[in-house]
Amino acid sequence: MTSANPHLLHIKYRPDIDGLRAIAVLSVVVFHAFPNGLKGGFIGVDIFFVISGYLISSIIFQNLEKGTFSFGEFYARRVKRIFPSLILVLAASYAFGWFALFADEYKELGKHIAAGAGFVSNFILWGEDGYFDYSAETKPLLHLWSLGIEEQFYIVWPFLIWLAWRRNFNILTVTVLVALASFYLNMRGIRFDSVATFYSPQTRFWELLCGSMLAWLALYRKGAYAPLRAKLDAWLASVVYRETHEADGKTLANALSFIGLFLLVYGFSIINRNFYFPGKWAVIPMLGAVLIISAGPQAWFNRTVLSNRLAVWVGVISFPLYLWHWPLLSFARVLETEVPSVNIRLVAVALSVLLAWLTYRLVEQPIRFGKGNKSKTAVLMGMMLIIGNIGYFSYLKDGFEFRQADAPSKTKLFADVKGTVLFNTPDDWVDDICKAELGASYESLICRFTTSTPKTLVVGDSHAAQFVYDSISKGANDLALVAVNGCLPFVDLVAINPYEEFSDKASRCRVVMPIVLKVLRDFPSIQQVVFATRGAMYVDGSGYGDVEKKNTYRIIKDPNDLLPENYNRFISGYVASINEILKFGKQVIFVEDVPEIGVEARSCVEDRPIKITDKERPDCIVPRKSFDQRNTNYRHAVGSINAATENRIKIFPAYKYLCDESSCGAGLEDGVSYFYDDDHLSLRGSHYIFGKFSEWLAKASSPSSKN
Repeated sequence: MTSANPHLLHIKYRPDIDGLRAIAVLSVVVFHAFPNGLKGGFIGVDIFFVISGYLISSIIFQNLEKGTFSFGEFYARRVKRIFPSLILVLAASYAFGWFALFADEYKELGKHIAAGAGFVSNFILWGEDGYFDYSAETKPLLHLWSLGIEEQFYIVWPFLIWLAWRRNFNILTVTVLVALASFYLNMRGIRFDSVATFYSPQTRFWELLCGSMLAWLALYRKGAYAPLRAKLDAWLASVVYRETHEADGKTLANALSFIGLFLLVYGFSIINRNFYFPGKWAVIPMLGAVLIISAGPQAWFNRTVLSNRLAVWVGVISFPLYLWHWPLLSFARVLETEVPSVNIRLVAVALSVLLAWLTYRLVEQPIRFGKGNKSKTAVLMGMMLIIGNIGYFSYLKDGFEFRQADAPSKTKLFADVKGTVLFNTPDDWVDDICKAELGASYESLICRFTTSTPKTLVVGDSHAAQFVYDSISKGANDLALVAVNGCLPFVDLVAINPYEEFSDKASRCRVVMPIVLKVLRDFPSIQQVVFATRGAMYVDGSGYGDVEKKNTYRIIKDPNDLLPENYNRFISGYVASINEILKFGKQVIFVEDVPEIGVEARSCVEDRPIKITDKERPDCIVPRKSFDQRNTNYRHAVGSINAATENRIKIFPAYKYLCDESSCGAGLEDGVSYFYDDDHLSLRGSHYIFGKFSEWLAKASSPSSKN
């Protein structure tokens, strides 16, 4: 999160804006450290966007007006403002990762360092995102996505404004039109690809441009709107005060400030990570920030709270604080292999504040305000180029396995977990055959064909994808896959958690069965349809183990449906879908889900070279008794589905190949995990289970076999 230097550029300094920065950065820090304590804290980034747009545009507008604007000077100041702290954090992350991370993790860190140095982290994360990607909590440089958006804005916006100025276009009109276009893309994209909309600069620029519009109005229309502001102030004063009150503008300023504050508090408390964001929800923090800035320093909240010395101090160190806090929390998460304790997170936050202050005093200030401006800019650019290339080289060298004597044996645990052509990026989720077949795009849809004449169609959620992604990535087995992550393949029923919007979830999930039926009509070569989804979680309505224990789900038909009927609706939903398939005369196979191991599979790895606490690692083994208890209702539901369809389906018990009489596990005997996380198979696991399925299917399809 960056800011302008108001002193150097002769813009009147406003301490309340530094105070607003404090609110923004603290909300983000609290959200990252204690996500359940401030569920909407991530909207602090949107507050930063508005502030950046306001200050940067103020600089550009004023210097264009004076005839003193220089691209070279503008970008030189950006370099001196941003590069010192960022270089330090990137270098520190690289150095710490050298000792703390396994090779595959260090390879990813190198890639993200290169992306951070090139200010394209948002594009890299956009491409990585997917259900099977590593948890965001284990990416120490995840937070640099927002810095990438800002820097991309700084590249595009000055040139656009300069060109509009030279052509004598109305700057406000240009700003409004570009902002409206960006907002339109945001609203349109959130329905089709929420991940791209979150990371894309085109769908985020409108937030910075709202700050730009405010800057233009403050500079060029302040006098024109003075009479209107005076009338509003007088009217508000008559409403608020019993006796006649001087119309000095403070009443209106206070109203704007408090409304803005209310919007921010409302956003922090209502918005959460399960919302489709940004979308319409980003208007709340944007408008809140705009109102607080427009209220000006005379508003009580601005001059008393935001201009408080402590708030200003936090605002001054907000940029290095933003840079430091997430790597510390993320590395703690990696080393603990689970969410760190409250004490560890508190220490990480305190340390990030200390490092931010030291960075500001010992690095930022001397470089920004010292002598030798031209040489500093060149040196900083050279250093950033070097650190970016070092990161990229580390990525090319697969994270330097030689760093740890036993690194190969440790990283083997997760060999081939990633790297499939199927799940590299969301763009790979739908292949050319599917694009031609569907003629439209659908958010989160995974549709893949290994041939134009498939024999087996696999349908479901991410557990359908995990079932076949090794085979599909190799183009084998005459397979087709239609799945939507987090969605049951039902005609009208939808599985939803408390934080999801029903209309959005329903629009994503209800496309599965129509697509499946269309595929069956258009591809007569298909002989069998395989249903594979998560099991016990949907039937019982709750997650399993430390990773998911707080997750809850309801299977409902409309948002007003509050009845706890997951069990019966799981049965009825599947019966309806299976009966539709049986009308085509296809064989239907139901995959009984693989076990849930309840912990991240990586947490079962051998001890790391660096540890925070000396605690026993889990073994990724679930006692058979616990597994059976967890899956009792699910198995009964599967039996009921078979009975309701007159025993016309075949049931493949996938779990049996990962369980014995005493336990179920991740298959660690030979040093390689069959699991990617707590419930999804790795490529190795996918290869193993689908191999067992192929053997089972050959036997089940033989003339002498019985269902």
